[in-house]
Amino acid sequence: MPNPTTIQDVLKELDHIIEESIASNSRIGLFAYVYRRTTDEIATEIARGNFEDNERLEKFDVAFARLYLDAYEAYKKNREVSGAWAYAFDQVDKPLTIVQHILLGMNAHINLDLALAAAKVMEGQDIQAIERDFHRVNDILYQITNELQDRLSRVSPLMFVLDLIGKNKDEKIINFSMRKARTQSWHAANRLWSLSEEEREGAVRRIDRVVVLLSKLIRSPKSLTVTLLLLLIRAFETTEVSLVISKLKAD
Repeated sequence: MPNPTTIQDVLKELDHIIEESIASNSRIGLFAYVYRRTTDEIATEIARGNFEDNERLEKFDVAFARLYLDAYEAYKKNREVSGAWAYAFDQVDKPLTIVQHILLGMNAHINLDLALAAAKVMEGQDIQAIERDFHRVNDILYQITNELQDRLSRVSPLMFVLDLIGKNKDEKIINFSMRKARTQSWHAANRLWSLSEEEREGAVRRIDRVVVLLSKLIRSPKSLTVTLLLLLIRAFETTEVSLVISKLKAD
């Protein structure tokens, strides 16, 4: 897989992963679709000039995407990847709900990769210079939460039962890695940015271990109520990846 240098290159690589997942009926494509949708939205905002530094934001977004693309390629070739990505990819064939598969990818990419990408892109510069654009991305992703909610309801007809938890928690679950996790990742990025290369390696390993623990909670929630609801939701979901993605993509 060639290394992408523009956000359009990233979109093409994500399309390739989605096509591969459809051909192999692999649920690895579920997160890839959601990530492509959000990346496309960011590309649109860059094209409109809606960031303080659009060129830098694109560089940042490409560096961020490459961490996922590299992990995907490495895992396919049985090479070492972060614990968070290894755990997420290992769950692909497990009987989880669609939203759980998506959240496992979000957790690895946002709670680990996002901080790494920000620290790397701003190396030798003041990381505070990118803060407004970093949080502007939060706002963009928050805006499409309702769209993602609607799209998921097409392929997971009982997603609405999560409302039973109270106060529209279904959207909060989807928004899990879109806002709160990005805020946490900003603090992690600042920590990594301030460290030497040697210190950074140890800090990344510590963050990775925490993200794996979060992934385990996504896979197996401690709440019996949530667990039972997820089992009910999964019972009415299709396992045909091509059908899921085609319904997610339909206008």
